Amino acid sequence: MAKVAFLGLGVMGFPMAGHLVAKGGHEVTVFNRTPAKADAWAEKFGGRTAATPESAAEGQDFVMACVGNDDDLRAVTIGAGGAFAGMKPGAVFVDHTTASAQVARELDAEATRRGFGFLDAPVSGGQAGAENGLLTVMCGGAEDAYTRAEPIIAAYARMCKRLGPAGAGQLTKMVNQICIAGLIEGLSEGIHFAKKAGLDVNAVVEVISKGAAQSWQMENHSRTMSEGKFDFGFAVEWMRKDLSICISEARRNGASLPVTSLVDAFYAEVEKMGGSRWDTSSLLARLER
Repeated sequence: MAKVAFLGLGVMGFPMAGHLVAKGGHEVTVFNRTPAKADAWAEKFGGRTAATPESAAEGQDFVMACVGNDDDLRAVTIGAGGAFAGMKPGAVFVDHTTASAQVARELDAEATRRGFGFLDAPVSGGQAGAENGLLTVMCGGAEDAYTRAEPIIAAYARMCKRLGPAGAGQLTKMVNQICIAGLIEGLSEGIHFAKKAGLDVNAVVEVISKGAAQSWQMENHSRTMSEGKFDFGFAVEWMRKDLSICISEARRNGASLPVTSLVDAFYAEVEKMGGSRWDTSSLLARLER
């Protein structure tokens, strides 16, 4: 059992923090910008709440965070009342936010200066993965910090791996989102084509999902997509945030992302259709306007 704090109780953080108690058996303190959410979590899982990230982090062996973006992350770490001010030497901060590699390196350097570890550890698997404790966790940071944190992360992960130094986790998450963007557009076009050709979409998917076209997106989204239902996963506005990180990093490292940039523009069209909160499979809705 470890003493753990968790900062950020959104659709991902709420169940992740819960697994730390229910599956990990850890002593957990939570912080959320909306105190009512923290109170609801404590009532459900029996942990403690804290008024600030700093007070949540005090005396903890590990501090996990899952917030919105770079600015949110800086606010809960090095901002006023931030967690870094409360962390003890030798502790480890694990950031599950999908953020930039730049902020990961910045916070890693600050954590090192203060005498504790830092891991950038974005996740993949969506809300269902968080609720079922089956997330994939991509980590960057020092080997010793990773070795200590991995058994704690295991409470909500089916796969956890260190990919390199600080920033490597975020860069790997960018690869993940780049791959997903192209897959969803291809699946959308395939379903659209099947409908125009007068085919039974579900029958087509049943066949091609047993061959080289198979993908997680096909298995989990094709049926709801063909039914015009787009309320079953990661929101378009969140995907656009992630893709903007990918495109910005590509400008820095010289990578060419023509398909990713095009799909991002397609998502911008979906947002104009009122679909900012639709799930990412709503690229099909754009084709069927």
